[in-house]
Amino acid sequence: MKLSNLNDLGKKFLVEDCQQIDINLFLKRTRGKLKEILLYSEIEADGLKIGLITSATHYKGLRYWFKCPLCGRRVGKLYKQPINQGFGCRACLNLEYRSRRYGV
Repeated sequence: MKLSNLNDLGKKFLVEDCQQIDINLFLKRTRGKLKEILLYSEIEADGLKIGLITSATHYKGLRYWFKCPLCGRRVGKLYKQPINQGFGCRACLNLEYRSRRYGV
């Protein structure tokens, strides 16, 4: 189910202000065969089912990704929007980095 505009208030939020789930940290906690089992299932975060997908690397390995629940893209991090608590990728939630906004 694709949500309508998650940023209805017109205010841009910073990546640093949002909770995030990092695929690398997630996989460090689930080593070995558990990774393969997880790929064929979905994880649940705040009642939302989030899929996991892979892509091939040049050396016959696998790279793991979250599937954005809003646009379906493969992403390494998902964010939780501070106002309506929706999960999505940086592009879907219209997030930007502090350094880009303020030039710091």
